Amino acid sequence: MSSTALLAPLPGRAQSPTPPGNTKPPEEPPVRTLVAGPAKLRLRPAPAAETEIWAFDGTTPGPSLRIKQGETLRLKLENKTAAPLSLHWQGLRGASAQDGVGGFSQPPVAPGDSIEYRLTPPDSGTILYRPLVIGGSSEPAGRGLSGLLIVEEREPPAVDLDLPVFVNDWLLGDDQAILPFALQATSSAAAGRLGNWLTVNGKPPPQPVKLPPGSRVRLRLANGCNARIMRLRFDGAKAAVVAVDGQPTETFEPVHAQLPFAPGTRYDVILDLPIEAGASVNVTALIGPGLPLVRIVTDGAAKVPPAAVPALKLNPALPAAVRMQDALRPTLVIEGGGKPTPERTLDYTGLDLARPWLVNGGIGAKDGKPLFSVKRGTPVVMAIDNRTAFIQPVHVHGHAFRLLHPLDDGWENYFLDTVQIPEGKKLHIAFIADNPGRWLISSTVLERFDLGLWSWFEVV
Repeated sequence: MSSTALLAPLPGRAQSPTPPGNTKPPEEPPVRTLVAGPAKLRLRPAPAAETEIWAFDGTTPGPSLRIKQGETLRLKLENKTAAPLSLHWQGLRGASAQDGVGGFSQPPVAPGDSIEYRLTPPDSGTILYRPLVIGGSSEPAGRGLSGLLIVEEREPPAVDLDLPVFVNDWLLGDDQAILPFALQATSSAAAGRLGNWLTVNGKPPPQPVKLPPGSRVRLRLANGCNARIMRLRFDGAKAAVVAVDGQPTETFEPVHAQLPFAPGTRYDVILDLPIEAGASVNVTALIGPGLPLVRIVTDGAAKVPPAAVPALKLNPALPAAVRMQDALRPTLVIEGGGKPTPERTLDYTGLDLARPWLVNGGIGAKDGKPLFSVKRGTPVVMAIDNRTAFIQPVHVHGHAFRLLHPLDDGWENYFLDTVQIPEGKKLHIAFIADNPGRWLISSTVLERFDLGLWSWFEVV
């Protein structure tokens, strides 16, 4: 792809006019209530004791909220926890006032209070929702408050099973209680809160699935961990990626059947199961010797194998190319976090634990100067310079971007809202600043976010 190709602004999102003679206003969608509060759940297999968690409607992850593309979701969040909350919708290119960053785009919802979100997603896709409050996100998410919003295509591909796969990890003691949240402790301040137990859809892995041979499965894979970065491997069937971070892509097969999987990342993957009975298909997290997350076994009479893997319709609202020579070129520099020693432990000598991370020399501040301010429709090519000893997953709110090739000779063929910047490396992303409002650029490692690893930009 040419790096000087034209990228046009997104079309405006004006509402359709009322048909002549139609004076009846459209019906308001019903309000869906989501209650955040204490609950108990057995995270480890019996006879392990139940763990006291925070949950949406008593479950973790929270309920998968499903709407059709073009529909409006009215959601009332009731906060019955002991902490201020909000709901960020990661991957939703909606209105900035509904982005759900407590203390930035909205006031945090105090314990005992409620708020209503009104969302009309312009795109289909798999969207992560979880608390995002300035200085207070790690604990609510680490106690279990996360879930998925699924915006179904108007004409979804035919599958035998559409399965959300929400991966989370937990830091538990021997008594199965969640260990205290000590944000200023060195390990949490730098690496983030890494759990010692993984769950899939709130249960011990692997999640068992039994389907007839020849079935087609759509997996909606989402990493809801506070900090755990991993890779996924697919065994027993070819994986076809049809969407990344909620946005449809030209279908591709992962290199070496593996995908990087950082906090906040989502993939839609199609698996065509073997036509033999008794076959096993696994999705494995490459942690230690490998941890199976989903195990699909074929059983029963075989189905007629489906046709070639269907491709999702590409999002016509997203541009196909970027006119680089007209782009604004800001730089986001990330520093801090300590240094690895030869023993692969961390040296925190001289590390300011109150400010372990720096973004362009400071920490995130909503009243400070934005990283950049542009008119709507401006192309942006942003350099993200990771001068730390840690991989840095970074999320751009309200927009979808292309990851540019290191040699500036093109871009990857998929859109992202979250990108991993390797330690000591600089990557470039490109997008059209088409969505008006104030938007964060934030770490998806929530402990780092709470300690100021974020900035913001403005589209006017």
